[in-house]
Amino acid sequence: MSENILKISGLKIAYGGIQAVKGIDLEVNKGELVTLIGANGAGKTTTLKAITGTLPGCKVEGQIHYVGSSIMGTNSFELVKKNLAMVPEGRGVFTRMSILENLMMGAYTRSDKAGIQADIDKWFGVFPRLKERSAQLAGTLSGGEQQMLAMARALMSHPKLLLLDEPSMGLSPIMVEKIFEVVRTVSAQGVTILLVEQNAKLALQAAHRGYVMDSGLITMNGNAKDMLDDPKVKEAYLGEG
Repeated sequence: MSENILKISGLKIAYGGIQAVKGIDLEVNKGELVTLIGANGAGKTTTLKAITGTLPGCKVEGQIHYVGSSIMGTNSFELVKKNLAMVPEGRGVFTRMSILENLMMGAYTRSDKAGIQADIDKWFGVFPRLKERSAQLAGTLSGGEQQMLAMARALMSHPKLLLLDEPSMGLSPIMVEKIFEVVRTVSAQGVTILLVEQNAKLALQAAHRGYVMDSGLITMNGNAKDMLDDPKVKEAYLGEG
């Protein structure tokens, strides 16, 4: 039986009088790459923010269990200590720090110097473009390079679960392909990933399982490869049919 890393049950989120998420169930098992796709405004990013405790002023109901324990109401900095990491929409790198300093910030909860250096070497192997520019200020990187840095920084914390929010947003088609290549590489190394993404085709091609979110509800879920062939998914999200 698969080890459950994330289990969401009956999650409802309201901003004032607006119900953004209307009672969803979702789970991610150890080693899986699960994607949550849907149109802009469907509630995908709101769901990620509920997981990470970064929704001030919202009414959040339901259950969110991470590695078997409830994390409802847990502060985001406590979740980092529990090895839950998120790469937010818009990347959020430390622009006035170098690439290397950003990676060190990703490991700030750790004290194993040799392990940290080994991980820097490891992720520089996956992201050779970052290694070439390790002393460069993060703010001078291209959008795609910043996305790679944000992912590498999150991975430095040894996440049991990595949340990726719209990693392809605003990037050129060539860089989008590169980012998804990296997502697949990271997944192949055993990192458990929940990926929120508007590029449904690339997301489903990379994922093991998928969920479709529409107007705050999960309207479909299943094997990602099967969903790629589903007529409804093709028509609504892949521009086919």
